[in-house]
Amino acid sequence: MRKIGLIGGLSWYSTKTYYDHIQHGVQARVGKQASAPMVIESLDSSDLTRLSSADDWNRAAAELSAAAQRLETAGATAILIGANSMHKVYDKVAAAVSVPVLHIAECVAERMVQKGVKRAALLGTRNVMMESFYRQKLIARDIELLPPSPQRVETLDRIIYDELMLGKATRQSERELKSIITVLEQEGAKGIVLGCTELEMIVDVDANVLPIFDCTAIHAEAAVDWIMG
Repeated sequence: MRKIGLIGGLSWYSTKTYYDHIQHGVQARVGKQASAPMVIESLDSSDLTRLSSADDWNRAAAELSAAAQRLETAGATAILIGANSMHKVYDKVAAAVSVPVLHIAECVAERMVQKGVKRAALLGTRNVMMESFYRQKLIARDIELLPPSPQRVETLDRIIYDELMLGKATRQSERELKSIITVLEQEGAKGIVLGCTELEMIVDVDANVLPIFDCTAIHAEAAVDWIMG
């Protein structure tokens, strides 16, 4: 098996979920005694939260690039960035190492193409929902994305940063997400992309009428594919 590297800590709750998905994925293919060869760079999320200015993002790019280089030095043959929003600096991180960096949105887009979903809604933090760096990866695969509603952007940003990234998963937030998904279906969405690694804490992926594309699980499965060669 090939060793995988994970840039984590963004938040550590989602890092734990990545680790769990990857280890269970390897066990399912190899056997219950197996575990994935893996190395993790856990960064301090307090320095990398709610970035806004160009200087903030340049600093984030430098920190993640350095982390990727340390993972490569430690023997990682491919790298994951364990946060959707941090894929804004993907190009700089990928350029800093000689091993592949698996792009989360490309993995999600590939799965959506396989499932034949052509019209979807993207849920995540403000920059994921509003900026082009993530959306364009889906649009490039002929997936139409519903326009983001400012009210939903505010709601999701609050839930993600004030609750989920602190490990809180409240019934109220579960109800709010269920209502949002119901309205999005009425607006014509044929699928929902969970473009935040913590959203699976409050969205039951298997209990929705619409197909739910859980970015964390899909990204982790791509990691298992890589590990298995």
